[in-house]
Amino acid sequence: MIKKLIQYGSFILVLLALASCSNNQIISNINIGTHGNNELKIQIDVTTNDQAQVNAEYWSDKKGIEHKITSPISNSGLKHSLVLCNITPETNYSFQLVTVQGDNKQTSKVYTFKSRKLPEWLQKQFKANCPKPELLPENFKKGFLLLAKRETPGTAYIVDYKGNLRWYHTLEGTGFKVVHFTKDQTILSILGTNDEPTSYGSEILEINLKGDTLTHIKKGQGDLKQVLHHEIIKKSADEIIALTVEQKIIDLTSIGGKKQDTINGDGIIILNKKGKQLWKWSVFDDLDPFKDKDLLKNKKDWTHANSLSYDTDGNFLISFYNNGQIWKINSKTGKVIWKLGKGGTMKMAPDANFSQAHAAHIDQEGSLLFFDNGVDIKQSSVFALKVDEKNNDVKLDFHIKLPKDIYNDRMGSAYMITKDLFLVCCSKRHITVLTNKKGVLLWALESEIPPYRTIFIPEEKLKPFLLN
Repeated sequence: MIKKLIQYGSFILVLLALASCSNNQIISNINIGTHGNNELKIQIDVTTNDQAQVNAEYWSDKKGIEHKITSPISNSGLKHSLVLCNITPETNYSFQLVTVQGDNKQTSKVYTFKSRKLPEWLQKQFKANCPKPELLPENFKKGFLLLAKRETPGTAYIVDYKGNLRWYHTLEGTGFKVVHFTKDQTILSILGTNDEPTSYGSEILEINLKGDTLTHIKKGQGDLKQVLHHEIIKKSADEIIALTVEQKIIDLTSIGGKKQDTINGDGIIILNKKGKQLWKWSVFDDLDPFKDKDLLKNKKDWTHANSLSYDTDGNFLISFYNNGQIWKINSKTGKVIWKLGKGGTMKMAPDANFSQAHAAHIDQEGSLLFFDNGVDIKQSSVFALKVDEKNNDVKLDFHIKLPKDIYNDRMGSAYMITKDLFLVCCSKRHITVLTNKKGVLLWALESEIPPYRTIFIPEEKLKPFLLN
């Protein structure tokens, strides 16, 4: 039996010679290496001598063939690039290639390779602490966490609950200021340089889990004239929504400012993938800056919106750090429907008052869930509020007070994992925790980076790319 040895750096692949041994006669050549110089993505380039579709079935020797993963199938053609994700470092793998021509399906012999060691800079990024794993829900153990590094080189990470790095994507020259996992299994992000503030950027990037660029729009292209910040979400296959910095030139001499002074407010923009503006809203459409008695002090960052999401009726929910409010905005007319929080239009129950909201969204139980920085009392927490629009009333669903030693005065997020357990990111503390409603921590993930948010992704949303 003839063997063929192919070496890429320290990455060695042993292939059985196709010419004499393969039972898949349509394959004429195979090359293998890392995809995009990423140690957790393996690329197999296959040449066929006739039009065909190709995919790979692969498995680690540790788990065995009964846990094999199937890659997406290629388009019909002669040249095929298959990207294998879910690769564990320093692990032996086996794979077979499957070719399809109409009703004719052929499977190759088994080939093997060994994955390389992770680069040293990636080896100690995350450390999980879980005294009693049996207390963790199965959906959390099977799921994954998305975090990102905002400084250059920017890196988006997907890790499991044990702190193992399972996927990453690195960019040179820009940081991942904000990342969002879409229903299309893509990573949608705002990119920015180190010179731009922490959650502010000038580019939109969407990549798939193979690392391919799907959308890339830079400030100045199309109708994108504004700086982006803090939020980016996908409305549809061709529509992207983001928060923007909206500037207004105003005469502030009456309060001690300049004749042509600049106020930085916030806006919402909807773009298509070519950068064409489809809809726009500005905070100046609703608020009069002169009603802010501290306008001269606040003008450089007047309202500081920090999250945007959809309510169940399709209208927008937007949270503001500086005024301690959450607004609901009609997504068609731009009219503000209500404001809750300090000085808002909704009647708040006394125990529903909060300081600053981050990552405000409707949870699986229909409550308005968000992370509260708690600057007023120097203690961060998680709020869930029941909003009764008909009666203009807001009541507390539940309130989780976090331990004071992970108080987090800026950034942060909170998401429901089960009815009783919540994933909470305390960004400036470099820690993400799983807490129950009593504020008892069941699990913690320490990170070298200060993540803007930590987003939970259920396992089923990552198939076939990542599996536990």
